[in-house]
Amino acid sequence: MSLARVFTRAQIGIEAPSVTVETHLTAGLPGFSVVGLPEASVRESKDRVRSAIINAGFEFPMRRITINLAPADLPKEGGRFDLPIALSILKASGQLQAELDNHEFIGELALSGELRSVRGALPSAKAAEQSGRPMVLPFENQQEVQLLEDSGAKLAKTLLDVTACLNALQAWQTPQAFSSDDKDMTSLAPMVDLADIKDQFLAKRCLEIAASGGHSLLFCGPPGSGKTLLAKAFTSILPPLSDQEIMENACVFSVQNKVDFEISYQRPFRQPHHSSSAVALIGGGAKPQPGEISLAHNGVLFLDELPEFERRVLDMLREPMEAKEVHISRAAYQVTFPSKFTLISAMNPCPCGYLGDPEKSCGYTCN
Repeated sequence: MSLARVFTRAQIGIEAPSVTVETHLTAGLPGFSVVGLPEASVRESKDRVRSAIINAGFEFPMRRITINLAPADLPKEGGRFDLPIALSILKASGQLQAELDNHEFIGELALSGELRSVRGALPSAKAAEQSGRPMVLPFENQQEVQLLEDSGAKLAKTLLDVTACLNALQAWQTPQAFSSDDKDMTSLAPMVDLADIKDQFLAKRCLEIAASGGHSLLFCGPPGSGKTLLAKAFTSILPPLSDQEIMENACVFSVQNKVDFEISYQRPFRQPHHSSSAVALIGGGAKPQPGEISLAHNGVLFLDELPEFERRVLDMLREPMEAKEVHISRAAYQVTFPSKFTLISAMNPCPCGYLGDPEKSCGYTCN
């Protein structure tokens, strides 16, 4: 049979729409073409796939190969399509007899046939679980899929391992179930505990009120008065993350390939520099990525030296803070990122910081 199809997932923000890889082998001069709105990294997959198939011990068919990534109007990017493309070629050329319709596959291939991790593996595995087809993904993404219970996800280290498991020649590797015994839980302690801060009774009371009511907070005081220390201690009085919140945060960090145990189970604390651009803070770009407000989802966004931020950048915070999410639209992308965070900011009372200080005189005309 010279026609084969394999199911996979694309990545649009934190969503993972389904993609079908269709492969057709025909007679004629040898060629390899990929259609279906592929970007440069996807078009280059033909060279990685060819070398990976050969180095895995298979024969690369010297025929005209047409790869269609459906739906055709959905942009495709990244190396995540390498594995499904390679499997569909092996299936269409008759070198792989196993059925592929019962699984979904993502993974970037090295020239040696090894599987490399991909960004956004967690949203893809979650979407595959909901569709009823288990996801096969690189072993390097194991830490992400550990967060999914009973997902049925399967892991592999090489293209040869995937084909052997599909042909029932060896057993699949599965993600190890998470156990707190496997981790040092003390690493999850907040950076600063509010109970360790002496005095500052009024400021600590304000933090308690902000935590209980979900209010934003502005600290104003001279340098060295403890504004940053108090802000960092805020997460110590917040309740632990729920399972849903853990999953939401992990999906956001998965898009940036930064998921690990500490990030997933802690309330995030983000402290962007005051020179941050609007895209860095809000999110966006030609291929929209989450900004600091999304990386601070279910946690704290701390803006130190608040007056030094651009006014336009600060104005852009209003809508995400009200809606608890940010919508980013581009010509080919419409992406929604979560942005439910507590805003804590700090500033000096004047440019030098010592306005009203009885011991130090202000260096500006603030008096």
